Amino acid sequence: MTSDATAPSDRHAATADRVVVAAGGVVLRTLDDAPHVLVVHRPRYDDWSLPKGHLDAGEGPQEAAVREVEEETGVRARIVAPAGTTEHPVTLAEGSATKRVHWFVMHPSDTTDPSARPADEEVDVAAWWPVVRALTDLTHAGERALLRLATDAASDDAGR
Repeated sequence: MTSDATAPSDRHAATADRVVVAAGGVVLRTLDDAPHVLVVHRPRYDDWSLPKGHLDAGEGPQEAAVREVEEETGVRARIVAPAGTTEHPVTLAEGSATKRVHWFVMHPSDTTDPSARPADEEVDVAAWWPVVRALTDLTHAGERALLRLATDAASDDAGR
């Protein structure tokens, strides 16, 4: 994948007042001879998604992605490739916005079990799901498409 690869996104026709920048990880590993991806459940939205979050002041997308993955899952991970971007509308107190998420393919740097992470208001469950499950059960279509692109690219790289 190239750094300018863009996954299909959840774009909507409405014009946003501003863009909110975030970053996240498509964290992949092999468990029981099958590819798995790190996912989170967010009780506020009652959704299953890939770990992601806003950039802190002075932080770039790569640093934010690594930090957010660890904060939301307890798993330390390292970036192995860019994975593209997704966009979707969000409603803020100040009005409408577009959230642009910069994604990175990552591999875990340790063997931390995400299910050991204590639940909080933001994430109540973090888990490794088989990729085949995530491709159907992740809530957001843009994240499912992004995962498909990331796993297809990983398969292509493994075959070289």
